[in-house]
Amino acid sequence: MKARIGIIGGTGVYDPDMFELKETVRPHTPYGPASDEIQLGELNGVPVAFLPRHGRGHAIPPHMINYRANIYALRQVGVERVISPCAVGSLQEEYKPGEIVLVDQFIDLTKGRRYTFFDGPRTVHVSTADPFCPEMNALFAKEAKRAKIPVHAGGTYVCIEGPRFSTRAESRMFKAFADVIGMTLAPECALAREMEMCYTSLATITDYDVWAEHPVDTATVLRIMAENADRVRTLLARTLPKIPEERKKCPCGSALADAGA
Repeated sequence: MKARIGIIGGTGVYDPDMFELKETVRPHTPYGPASDEIQLGELNGVPVAFLPRHGRGHAIPPHMINYRANIYALRQVGVERVISPCAVGSLQEEYKPGEIVLVDQFIDLTKGRRYTFFDGPRTVHVSTADPFCPEMNALFAKEAKRAKIPVHAGGTYVCIEGPRFSTRAESRMFKAFADVIGMTLAPECALAREMEMCYTSLATITDYDVWAEHPVDTATVLRIMAENADRVRTLLARTLPKIPEERKKCPCGSALADAGA
């Protein structure tokens, strides 16, 4: 089975009642094993490939994820569009816990990851000036508004190495340049661009980062995460059937055309 749409997410997003599983595969990659098997099936009649980013049981921390293998494996099963639900902290008062951000920019502050498929002898400089798919972002924003799901159609994500969280000083610095903070966006979205795949991040806010004096207990975070997972599943169910088969309204499919040789 092939699938044009791939979802990289966690167990909170995967719902066996929504997702009709057809088969599981583990494609070989020259970069080692992906985080887990790829589950191929249908969601609302749309062929979808689902890959748990952290593996089953959330066993792989963000700095140890094999991002190259994950993206390569999804491309092997036909994926052209990647949808990436993830949890983030807020760096701005107006970006509230429980809301979804359709990220349109990122700042990469990771330190020890493998960032490219092009380690030589071919040298490629792919543009990430506008790193996310404008067509998919617009579709998700439209459906979120129709479903009355609180969404920000745009925002900057600062990606840190992890697994530790920020210091207060770091968080105040990040606040000056970004809207949300997380640990998994980079290099995942850049690798998708190198594979000429569309990429959309559904960044769900769980709490305020430590720049703010907003005491948050674990129970509250878990509750918000569950609510966010419900919203993401609703958004996926509504939007996936609206994503066109042909990619005519975005430049993602020709990202390597002017990237050098």
